[in-house]
Amino acid sequence: METNLDSNKGTLAALAELHAGYTMKEAIDEAKRCLNCKNPLCVQGCPIEHKIPEWIHQLSKGNIGGAMELLNEKSNLPAICGRVCPHEKQCEGHCILNKKGNPVRVGKLERFIADFDSEMGLSKERLKAKTRGKVAVIGSGPAGLTVAGDLARDGFNVTVFESQKEPGGVLLYGIPEYRLPNEITRREVKKIEALGVTFRNNCVVGEGITVDAMFSEEDFDAVFIGSGTALPQTLSIKGDNLYGVAQSAYFLRMVSLFASDDIPRTEVPLKIGEKVAVIGAGNVAMDTARTALRMGAESVTLIYRRKEEDMPALRSEFLEAQNEGVQFMWESSTQELIGEEVNGKQKLVRMRIETPAGEVTIPMDRVYLAVGSKPANRIVSTTLGIEVNEKGYITTSEYPYGMTTRRGVFAGGDVVHTPQTVVLAMREAKKVAVGIAQYVDAIKLLGVKSYE
Repeated sequence: METNLDSNKGTLAALAELHAGYTMKEAIDEAKRCLNCKNPLCVQGCPIEHKIPEWIHQLSKGNIGGAMELLNEKSNLPAICGRVCPHEKQCEGHCILNKKGNPVRVGKLERFIADFDSEMGLSKERLKAKTRGKVAVIGSGPAGLTVAGDLARDGFNVTVFESQKEPGGVLLYGIPEYRLPNEITRREVKKIEALGVTFRNNCVVGEGITVDAMFSEEDFDAVFIGSGTALPQTLSIKGDNLYGVAQSAYFLRMVSLFASDDIPRTEVPLKIGEKVAVIGAGNVAMDTARTALRMGAESVTLIYRRKEEDMPALRSEFLEAQNEGVQFMWESSTQELIGEEVNGKQKLVRMRIETPAGEVTIPMDRVYLAVGSKPANRIVSTTLGIEVNEKGYITTSEYPYGMTTRRGVFAGGDVVHTPQTVVLAMREAKKVAVGIAQYVDAIKLLGVKSYE
């Protein structure tokens, strides 16, 4: 007889990382395939312009430490980027060998170098004295971690304010274990912490502390807002408040907490054997659908209002979801979620959908909404002088890059732009880090404070 403990172990095993990394020989053999092009298109395809041929060449010679030094010049999160970047659209998609359908596997090579470096403890960076200025970073997702790491390397004293009990943001709570194990995120955070960055967890900016107080009471020279898009979008259709309807982001977060042994399996909003629908077709929708199968759903159907070729998700993510058994309804829109009273609750039991063949009503136990997100206004509403656009995204300047309409307050990542990939958030954050450094250097030279 299977116990709950046995069932949990089986579920956790299903959530384990899907794709194995390279062995040493496999990595070096793959690195030797690089043509070291005179005009490397892979670099043009990389949002943060990694020195890809250079670090691949170092790897091909077995110089993993040298390869890691080159990776560190551009990225604070190589083990993460090596796993979750959309390589098929970026570096690998631009590789000259992709014309023959067999590009150099840049992502897996980056992952191998970062993993090997961490496991062997190869890198030990020389740290600059933290005398250049004091910067607060709000949020510890890819944008916040990038700004924190870049500024710490440049001699800034950086403190990261995180609302959750541990740092990582969407990397920890929004990307499934089978794509990005939580321990990899924790490992990358520790590397940034080793640069001299301080993390203050369980600290909600806008409640426990305000941006204004960071300047006037804690004497920060600049503040970076990288809080992401915390508020999920809704469909506003009849029945969207039924028991059994939830946001994809909430579902993924609860699965992550379960995988980290922070909550019991019973708190995950999905029972084994339930029929599940996911509305949306981006990467979050694919993550939700595939995770639901791993958590024991009987069936998972992804519903999207446009055609297959219009889906925002990566083609590779779609194909893997399809191979795992996710079903798809294209050019279909949900008209109504229908409930019945079950044990005193109005519970979802069916959904009415408009399809190309006409309207259908199908039985359903769970519906997850993956239709986008938007910024929360908690930080902006408690800070003087920060302007947002009509959609709630923070307005920033080109010089110094990333500064808001409030002097000394900068913003970057999804809170400024519509939600993007990890590496695109990193690209913008690196530019903002330069803007922060320029600003702090200027006010130090002039002998003024941000709040004066």
